[in-house]
Amino acid sequence: MRTGGDVVAAIKADLTQLLSGWRGLVFAQRSTAYAAGTDQWRLDTPWKRVGFGVWSLLGAVLLPILYPFVAFGFWVRYVTRRIDRTIASLGILAVVGGVAAVWTGLTVVAWARFQASGFQAVLAASLVATASVGLSWAASRTGSRPVTLLVAYPFAVSAVFLPPVTAALYSPVLGSVIIPESVSLANWLLRNPLRLFGVSTFFSRQFTLTGLGFLWMWLAIAIPTGWVLGALVTAANAVRPGDGRSPGGG
Repeated sequence: MRTGGDVVAAIKADLTQLLSGWRGLVFAQRSTAYAAGTDQWRLDTPWKRVGFGVWSLLGAVLLPILYPFVAFGFWVRYVTRRIDRTIASLGILAVVGGVAAVWTGLTVVAWARFQASGFQAVLAASLVATASVGLSWAASRTGSRPVTLLVAYPFAVSAVFLPPVTAALYSPVLGSVIIPESVSLANWLLRNPLRLFGVSTFFSRQFTLTGLGFLWMWLAIAIPTGWVLGALVTAANAVRPGDGRSPGGG
């Protein structure tokens, strides 16, 4: 178990690695045979030395602010690796079968309680969840970082987000919780980040948040959320590669 001193040392090492990468975005490095420190950078003019100092100072200010996101990436990477090991030990068919069994149970409940349209919607959600898990695993097995980032993570998040929302459209119990919270989230997005990017008016005019609109909303959330999680894991791998291997190199 790590002590407080170990954690501080690890954070310092991470920030040093981040600062080195930050500097490398603008300045070229000399051969690794050179001594560590400022001399390892190609600063052969006074302007480059001044720019190096300013750029390093900016990184020293910004990177500690961004570091908590990298730390969260460590946790996401840990979870994905545990899931990957579980799948490897049980087999993808067993995992997909388990997901299918859970959602089959929900579908049976839907058959008993909902009308035909509700049952069909929950059945569709069950298929989406099962297919999303399988497709996420398949994308991660390609060994390609871009495919893992762009495809595997969004499918994994979709498997979590979409089925409960679909069921909530037909279940008064789930709907009383998920639908109002979804409306509140949509209003917050329209007033804040979407307004910042100037697209809130477009979404307000083009989409109505009723029925299937909730599914489209959560799908639109799941995809960038998956990308963000994948990017955080990629950043964590760049800062602290670790001993294990996450799915798809992500």
